[in-house]
Amino acid sequence: MPQKNTGKIVGVDVGGTFTDLILLDPGNSDVRLSKVPSTLDNQAFGALSALEEAAADLASIDLIVHGTTTTTNAVLERKLSRTGLITTEGFRDVLELGRRTRPDAYGMRGEFTPIIPRDLRLEVEERMDAEGRVVTPLREEDVVAAANRLLDQGCESVVIHFLHAYANPDHELRAGELVREIWPNDHVTMGHSLLSESREFERGVTAAVNASVQPLLEVYIRQLVKELASNGYGGEVLVMNGNGGMVSSRLVSREAAKTVMSGPASGVKAAAYTGSRAGFPNLLTYDMGGTSSDVALILDAEPAISNEIEIEYAMPIHVPMVDVRTVGAGGGSIARINTGGLLEVGPESAGAAPGPICYGRGGIQPTISDANLLLGRLNPGKFKSLETSVTIEQVSEIFERELGQTLGMDAVSAAEAVVRIANTKMAGAIRMVSLSLGADPRDFVLFAFGGAGPLHATALARELAVPRVLIPARPGITNALGCVVADLRHDFVNTINKPLDAVDIKEVHAVFARQIEEGERLINGEKIEISEVSRLFSVDMQFVGQTHVLRVDLDTAAPTVEDLLSAFEEAYFRRFRVELQEIRASLVNVNTSVIGKRSALDLSTLIDPEGRKSALKEAETERRDVYFDGKWKDTPIYWRDYLPADLHLEGPAIIEQMDCTTVLEPGDYADGDADGNIIITIGGLT
Repeated sequence: MPQKNTGKIVGVDVGGTFTDLILLDPGNSDVRLSKVPSTLDNQAFGALSALEEAAADLASIDLIVHGTTTTTNAVLERKLSRTGLITTEGFRDVLELGRRTRPDAYGMRGEFTPIIPRDLRLEVEERMDAEGRVVTPLREEDVVAAANRLLDQGCESVVIHFLHAYANPDHELRAGELVREIWPNDHVTMGHSLLSESREFERGVTAAVNASVQPLLEVYIRQLVKELASNGYGGEVLVMNGNGGMVSSRLVSREAAKTVMSGPASGVKAAAYTGSRAGFPNLLTYDMGGTSSDVALILDAEPAISNEIEIEYAMPIHVPMVDVRTVGAGGGSIARINTGGLLEVGPESAGAAPGPICYGRGGIQPTISDANLLLGRLNPGKFKSLETSVTIEQVSEIFERELGQTLGMDAVSAAEAVVRIANTKMAGAIRMVSLSLGADPRDFVLFAFGGAGPLHATALARELAVPRVLIPARPGITNALGCVVADLRHDFVNTINKPLDAVDIKEVHAVFARQIEEGERLINGEKIEISEVSRLFSVDMQFVGQTHVLRVDLDTAAPTVEDLLSAFEEAYFRRFRVELQEIRASLVNVNTSVIGKRSALDLSTLIDPEGRKSALKEAETERRDVYFDGKWKDTPIYWRDYLPADLHLEGPAIIEQMDCTTVLEPGDYADGDADGNIIITIGGLT
């Protein structure tokens, strides 16, 4: 049994604009925070810079948990490793044909480029049927020839993807053995081992994503671990997966596709943890950063998990991940006049370089952050990493020239219009997430975080009729906090794909048992102290003839056929409000999540109790005019670290802190809690 870590822990998350870090020492309640610009060409340098800014002694740290955007960015930007595919004869174009969908619901044209080009997709003679019976034996010389041809064409990694390998993987396993004898590295992905699902398009794309990002992730993680070790760190490095759990850096590149959405998942995990401690287990999370905003739903302190995430059109990644939806509106989202003379905000972003105008890095296009500056909501003297001083007058001049003259507005009115459009866009994304999961936004608390989330949270809540907003103690580093509080987690999916009345229930029980055994084996092998091991069971089901599946949660690993049918019909009715009793139900997948829960951490020291003032007036740092609903209002500005523990504050107010700014609109009021969270009640909604 490996020795377990229980001491100092660091969480570091790389975002599109900033790299955030939190260092916790449970032994003496020491908390250190840092926020530095991301170094997207090599994220390791940003992580090291964050450690340096926090004055972290790497030799004294026991554990580092890292959330990364390496794989996400690689897929979205198509900066991928050269990858080949070996597949069943006649099926090389599965990855390109996909499903009968269109990128634009109202257009008849659209472009899609598969991540493995056609000349690198090679066929071999083999065939299983859907029951796993051999139809055509594997022609081994075809596999060897295909592997050599792909190597000659410069491929770094390879996918072996046979049509019905989920039912019988023997041909894929043998092909894998043959390819590994030739292949110069470990970058060989077998589709069934990553995802044992019947749908060949989704299984193939998931495997292709895994293979094409594998070399990139391995190089990055190897370099990060090497740099940390050379600076004195001798502990384990864990990497956040997209399911909200962690995996060792030694293993992470084997299933690299699971790290897609790593960063957003860590934020949702932190939200679930924080909300549960605050007494709000049902949350809509809203993470607004510099580039985009991510939205998710948490029910009973558990983030919604989906194994049907589509990261972009025709790019399904069918491994379990936190169900996060992204909208292209962040602090750096660019506002412009379109060809129709209308104001648009996003999805193009100024990013970290040059960034918004107010960053002083050469940005010349108006953004959401610049609009908030003109409206008095941001303090021009408190921008992180400001390189060149930029005056409000300079920002105002650009807004008037680029937007106001066409719209017939002055700079301030144009800035207000930018914020209103951005809020409408983001509120629509939140509404879509909740309604698509059968939830009413009014039944939830809005959990706002990210560097820009609390700036817009109260306006969004009012738009959605959400009565309360929860602002965590450190909104701008919530993703890094998620790395610190995350549990160990391993998810398993196996396909049954039979009508329920034809299912051998003993086979289902055996699948659950194997999944539990493997999950516990992996967790027990990690060097992390855990308090308990829990298991979550579910099945994916559909009515015969349907395309999409519905996830059905179970409370046992030994259900009866009647249990499965009853649970499915109940879940289907709850989601769609219709009963289809005359149609047969089908059991598609069996799923288990094995979770190694870590001991609870005290979050009350995220804001130093010694720094709090006894009276609200003492926390006020200045007053300035802030624009609300078409009028300038004299508004108090508070420093959050000074706010009293028994906070009660009525809007309007601006609350500033190291990592973000919170806006409290007129008519709203805020209260504090023991963990330093701020709970805002929206005026007129309760």
